[in-house]
Amino acid sequence: MSRTVRIGVDVGGTFTDLLLHDPARGLTWPGKLPTTPHAPNEAITAGIARLLAETGTPAGDVAGVVHGTTLVTNTLLERTGAVVGLLATHGFRDVLEMAREIRFDTTDLLARPARPLVPRHLCRGVRGRLAADGTELAPLDEDDVLAQAGHLVEQGVEAVAVALLHAHRDDRHERRVRQLLARAHPRLPVTLSNAVAPVIGEYERASTACLNAYVQPLMTRYLDRLSNDLVAMGVDAPLRVMLSGGGVTTLADAKEFPFRLLESGPAAGTIAAAAVARRLGEADVLSSDMGGTTAKIAIVSGGGARRRHDFEAGRVDKFKPGSGLPVRLTVVDMIEIGSGGGSIAAPDPLGLLKVGPRSAGSVPGPVAYGRGGERPTVTDADLVLGHLDPAAFLGGEMRLRTAEVHKALDREVAEPLGLDTVGAAAGVVEVATAGMAAAARMHLSEQGRDPAGFALVAFGGAGPVHAYGLAKQLKIRRIVVPMRAGVMSAYGFLVAPATVDLARSLPSALTEVDWERVAALYAEMAARATEVLAPGATDEVRMRRSADLRYLGQGFEIEVELPEGDLGPADIGRLQDAFAETYRATFGRSLDGPAEVVDWRLSAQLPGHDIPLGCEPVAGDPRRGVRDVWFAGHGRLEATVWDRYRLRPGTEIAGPAVFEERESSCGFGPECRIRVDRDLTLIVDIGR
Repeated sequence: MSRTVRIGVDVGGTFTDLLLHDPARGLTWPGKLPTTPHAPNEAITAGIARLLAETGTPAGDVAGVVHGTTLVTNTLLERTGAVVGLLATHGFRDVLEMAREIRFDTTDLLARPARPLVPRHLCRGVRGRLAADGTELAPLDEDDVLAQAGHLVEQGVEAVAVALLHAHRDDRHERRVRQLLARAHPRLPVTLSNAVAPVIGEYERASTACLNAYVQPLMTRYLDRLSNDLVAMGVDAPLRVMLSGGGVTTLADAKEFPFRLLESGPAAGTIAAAAVARRLGEADVLSSDMGGTTAKIAIVSGGGARRRHDFEAGRVDKFKPGSGLPVRLTVVDMIEIGSGGGSIAAPDPLGLLKVGPRSAGSVPGPVAYGRGGERPTVTDADLVLGHLDPAAFLGGEMRLRTAEVHKALDREVAEPLGLDTVGAAAGVVEVATAGMAAAARMHLSEQGRDPAGFALVAFGGAGPVHAYGLAKQLKIRRIVVPMRAGVMSAYGFLVAPATVDLARSLPSALTEVDWERVAALYAEMAARATEVLAPGATDEVRMRRSADLRYLGQGFEIEVELPEGDLGPADIGRLQDAFAETYRATFGRSLDGPAEVVDWRLSAQLPGHDIPLGCEPVAGDPRRGVRDVWFAGHGRLEATVWDRYRLRPGTEIAGPAVFEERESSCGFGPECRIRVDRDLTLIVDIGR
């Protein structure tokens, strides 16, 4: 009997979300339990064991597990990675310290750049030199390589990054360094800059290689431990991992290139929102993923998430480009802020109410959880305002502590600000919502888009709770809340296609491109992608080609999709026109002048999965009763409470109304009209 069960697992800062899908039984089953920060694999295995028990699924029937994690991000932010040494070309050991030689904020005299992952005393130069075209100016001094590596080992390094000049044109020196280190220090992990980022940009390549080396030992141990735990419980199935660009990859690839998991968890939510948009036929949606720790906003247009090929990790100032560490990485383009259900609320020294970025996390969690939390959070405010039922949270498994929440809000917020309890709770929610709205406006304005033209897809444990207030602030007229909204990131893992994104630098004016060399680059990238995705099954792999172009003399590029088939001189005019059109769409105008190509890109995918989110409605009256709920712009109103599992497709409901399911809740004001779609998705139209 063939195995058909797949499980998606999203480890967040507060909760670990799971989703089991078995097409053979037409079964989609969610799970949610508190994250175990000290050992994330414990919550994963406990959650999977619970899913299998609840659905009567033998462990041997599981065909695959897809996982996303914030472990790479947390390791970087907390600076808890490996001790890394850098081997650079002799005379260029200061590549990380020099960076781009500019200040990210010229008006702030106290601005400090992000601290490099490798301190200067662990950066060593090795003799040997390649020219910009890849020709050898001086042979690699192998004795010097061994001497410098030996010095780093004596200093206690746990991993080594190798970033030599012009390795993107010819990596023979880097490959030889790895061979030498493998013989001299066989247990020492080595990351080559050309392997992680074979593109132009010495500083960016070195920074990316150092990040990969920094997190590789920890991620290898974690993924091996998780894989072994799954096998021990009888789940002997492939473990795949979500990439920052929205695809999934193999366990071996994830362990070799863990830096690609930097935005693993957040990407899944946007992929899920794109799947929902395609099912509903919505052209433009704003993905709003609010969990326990952060909120993520992303644009989905034409059924797909927008992606970018550079990223800044660990920014000193979240909204100031240049204040972080550059990473050459394909990521889903989104903006993330520290505003989640567990975000702590308190007056600042000036007496202004602030919400986040500090979070109560899963331990101790919000006051309402009764796990030791003493500082009021957004979730606590939601409880006071009637958006959460204290007896029905997580299906009744976790009874919320209303009395303790009132005391904490009074002590920490209401009394210092001269408010009553409800006023303090409303203020917390308004501030949190305003922060998300500001982030969304910034993200949309960077793309020249008006939020009023979008529908809002809200998910995550806290996303649907705040969808109505966020939509009103953005003047969005339609809200979409999918079934299983509280575990949508786990859904994203299951629908995402296996993906490989590759790039190669070959800078040239568009009129002077060496088309034979370009064809060879694409053949090599296609072979590599097929090797990772589906060896021996080339016909299943879908490939998309693009190139990074800029006007001659500019310093930054934009991506332009390339036509299918062989490329040659006859395509120059078409590519120039496509570049001008993309440039105009991005910046509002185009320029006169020749274009140049910097990087050639290939994105390869296997077919994704189409998984329904709905379920068969449960028999019985869907009305759970009424209760007072505070709504933005209206205050307290008596709202009808509905059980989402008992609603039937085609049902139409007028607000004010609250809809509850095990993993989340959502409420809509009196001017709203709510329709239950065929897969039990709520489609909410906000009247004027």
